[in-house]
Amino acid sequence: MKKLIGILFLLVSISAFSQQKENPLVQFTGVVYNADSTGLVVPYVTVTNTSSHNTVNITNYKGYFSFVVHEQDSLQFTAIGFAPVTVVIPQNIKSKSYTVQVTIRQQMINLPMVRVFPWATTDEFRKDFVNAKIADDDLEIARKNISRTSIVAMANTLPRDAQEIQSANAQYMHQDIVNQHSRVNPLLNPLAWGSLIKSITDGDSK
Repeated sequence: MKKLIGILFLLVSISAFSQQKENPLVQFTGVVYNADSTGLVVPYVTVTNTSSHNTVNITNYKGYFSFVVHEQDSLQFTAIGFAPVTVVIPQNIKSKSYTVQVTIRQQMINLPMVRVFPWATTDEFRKDFVNAKIADDDLEIARKNISRTSIVAMANTLPRDAQEIQSANAQYMHQDIVNQHSRVNPLLNPLAWGSLIKSITDGDSK
């Protein structure tokens, strides 16, 4: 009994489906233009009939398309770099031909940030991570810069500036003046006179 009811229900469904009236066919024709410049066509746009099993058509290099659809079908125009546009075929078209100019607008898409790492595998990353040398912080860098070894190396390699040269010249002149005051005139030294007389008596011409 259940099988008989199922068969009857199936026959009724098929009969009701066959009695449904299919929408009339329409020749859909047009050209796709850039919305920012109506004189610029957009080539190779994908046209998907979402009302008829997602049937796909593609415009040519001039943006032209022409194919058969049904009335009240929804057609979506998509292209890379453009926002999608949907066109619905009107009902009760007398000429059985529908021509449109479709305009699609450019769309900016911000992609997520991608970070590229220099390691091909996780093993390479693990090896470099274990052997990585941690950089010095600001305090350690300052401590190294004021160390005795660093200061001596800079003193030996860096040239003197103008202030250092002036200071060195002043110190040299001061030492020269001090040494002049410490010198003794040999004419006032009795021992020097005695040495001179002895040299003369000995016949030393020098």
